Amino acid sequence: MKINNILVFVAFAIVLMAGCKSQKGKFEFLSPKSGETIILGEKVAVRMQFPDSMLDSVVYSVDGQIIERKQDTTELLLDTESIGLGARNLVAKLYREGKEHVAFSNVTILPESPRQYTFEVINEYPHDTTAFTQGLEFENGFLYESTGAGNDLKTSLRKVELTTGKVLQKKEITGTDASGEPYFGEGMTIVGDKIVMLTWRNKLGYVFNKNTFEQVGTFNYQQSTQGWGLCYDGKRLIKTDSSNKLYFLDPTTYQEIGFISVYDHNGAIDYINELEYIDGKVYANIYGKDIVVIINPETGAVEGQINFVGLYKNAKRNAVDEEMNGIAYDKMGKRFFVTGKQWNKLYEVKIIER
Repeated sequence: MKINNILVFVAFAIVLMAGCKSQKGKFEFLSPKSGETIILGEKVAVRMQFPDSMLDSVVYSVDGQIIERKQDTTELLLDTESIGLGARNLVAKLYREGKEHVAFSNVTILPESPRQYTFEVINEYPHDTTAFTQGLEFENGFLYESTGAGNDLKTSLRKVELTTGKVLQKKEITGTDASGEPYFGEGMTIVGDKIVMLTWRNKLGYVFNKNTFEQVGTFNYQQSTQGWGLCYDGKRLIKTDSSNKLYFLDPTTYQEIGFISVYDHNGAIDYINELEYIDGKVYANIYGKDIVVIINPETGAVEGQINFVGLYKNAKRNAVDEEMNGIAYDKMGKRFFVTGKQWNKLYEVKIIER
């Protein structure tokens, strides 16, 4: 019995030693380890465990894109700014004596925690409670507003007097698409003498003459599946579709020319809704929250968060269909306006960093 125990112990030790030897000779990532979270902007040392120092070459790639070819075992410095936010797959391929050895790692790149802001109410103005607000713009002293078809209300485009809330001009959009879905208005923005307006699930955008509200064109969505928010940065239209993506559209052809994914320090930010472009940043409502995030449209990083909890004090406010939605900015007067679906108030606010 004692001899059997000794034999078992010796066999186990041999297996353990063999395992250690095979691990020691394995080609793998030492850093970054799989599952690591890295802050955008950091330079990360990529270190590998090599079976030995003999090699022909090592090829490094991120998400299938080759970033470096080396002929030695020295570390690689990975610039996270160049590969962007989100989950990234790292692959290293070692070549020697006609054979290929592959190692894998995966990391998530996220931005720093966003700056936190609160607000101060400067003015309150009346807002039409039949406006199921989806898009909001301010230009030349007037508000322009697009509305959805909530609670038996009709999709519309409006020109509104700021101080009184009076609707000065209105175009209703009725009918259904080929699938029988009613046209449901969503975000809008102004591009020169035109107003560009989205629909929700109809996969159709409208183009109107800004002065007459006459429809002068339409366009279809491409990769983006829905229409939510829309703004204009002077060169591109920026569109959301309920995901964490900002889609870029050509302002003349309305074709999608790219997108960027949006993240904060916790991960992807979904349900990005109504948009406004202000001083190089995209300000966005988050559907279902009294929160506006400030997005860098070049990186997708959420750089700021404005907490509007407590702004709308209507005790009869419903949890659904009265969400905060609508951001407008007066470029000349540097005034910031916000409202919500069927709210009875539109607010001019001052944004204050905490």
